[in-house]
Amino acid sequence: MIQISNVSKRYSIHQVLKQCNMTIEKGKIVGLIGENGCGKTTLLKVLAGILRPNHGRIDGIHENDRSRFISYSPDNSYFYPYFTIEALMDFYQDVYEDFDRDRAESLLHFFELEKKQKIRHLSKGQAGRVKILITIARRAPLLMLDEPLAGLDPMVKQKIIKSLIQFIDLEQQTLLMTTHELMEVEPLLDDVVVMKHGTIIEQSSVESIRENDMVSLQQWLENTY
Repeated sequence: MIQISNVSKRYSIHQVLKQCNMTIEKGKIVGLIGENGCGKTTLLKVLAGILRPNHGRIDGIHENDRSRFISYSPDNSYFYPYFTIEALMDFYQDVYEDFDRDRAESLLHFFELEKKQKIRHLSKGQAGRVKILITIARRAPLLMLDEPLAGLDPMVKQKIIKSLIQFIDLEQQTLLMTTHELMEVEPLLDDVVVMKHGTIIEQSSVESIRENDMVSLQQWLENTY
């Protein structure tokens, strides 16, 4: 379990995160949702150790062990364009002890990708699938995906969603993802965390929302906001 307690982050005079509190339980798929600019990406970067919070603490992740504990896919492109997919897989295998080459090869087949393709020649949909492949091929305890479905066509979105169901080991792994695609991901989610103006205003289980509020996740979010 990961506990985020009173985490705040400031850039000069701009307060990006304000007293954020959240619990991430092992084996859950958690959706981090909210409008653009509310702090979702910053919170993921703080968790990943890319940014340091000004205040607060994060329990359950060792400060010097984050690269082994977390497999993180940011929303921007971050691969060398001259790499082939195969070279990218080789690179990850060399860098990360938990990179599962068999899982990566299975994902390559599942996503209908050619390992000799160069990154620079991939379509947006193919590049999106490669990001998912390389992230979830690792057996890191915490997988973090920042807007994995953004800008992709419906067929690619469905393929990615199916990959998350099929290839993540929820006995050993937890998935935290930011998304605006609530209709597509609602069947996946165990918990949902809502951010607004840099702080977390709600955390709830999706099952309790269905049972107690008797509304869809989208309707619940509109009521919460």
